Amino acid sequence: MTIGRRGFLTGCGAWFAAPAARAFSLPAGGALEFAVIREGSRIGTHRLVFGGDPDNLTVRIKVDLSVGLGPITLFRYRHRAVETWRGGQVFSIDSETDADGTPYKMSALRGSDGLVVEASKAARYIAPDNALPATHWNRRMLDGPMINTQDGRLMRPKVTELGPEPIPTAAGAAIRADRFSLSGDATLDTWYDDGPNWAGIRFLAGDRSQIRYVRV
Repeated sequence: MTIGRRGFLTGCGAWFAAPAARAFSLPAGGALEFAVIREGSRIGTHRLVFGGDPDNLTVRIKVDLSVGLGPITLFRYRHRAVETWRGGQVFSIDSETDADGTPYKMSALRGSDGLVVEASKAARYIAPDNALPATHWNRRMLDGPMINTQDGRLMRPKVTELGPEPIPTAAGAAIRADRFSLSGDATLDTWYDDGPNWAGIRFLAGDRSQIRYVRV
């Protein structure tokens, strides 16, 4: 994942006659929200809203970030994405991103050939059956290739499970969460609670500043 003109979130199954996918967890209250912290200062929010159930699910994602120096804004990032899931499998993805003035669009739609991915800055391709959107809320994302929902790239990072540890929330409490380290196509640490629901993330931005997500 990097902060820069390539964007903030870059590093952040078949339908027809396919076997049933493993169930995934949806958060209580139907939403996940994170405060985005850069070197100790809050720079924005990342919010996911879930509608429906694993058999007919819509996930709406909003990311709004702004990095400044006093009254001067140095970097802005806006990302909007919608995922739809049917029968526990991803059916479509649509996203638009403004990464400090650089626009990105991507979409994916499942048809008889599989999940077809198209993006403004990537060639059209059919994703592997086990590829999932790299939107982090779904723990199953770590089990196979990941589709970057900003630029459409297919990523295959190495994933290492590091075990449970306490991590802070925005309210000052701590929750137990399992930590996973990704390297290669994406370099970051991510955490999942006992749900398993996404509990936080940490990575270095393009300017080497540390970015953390703290669950609200």
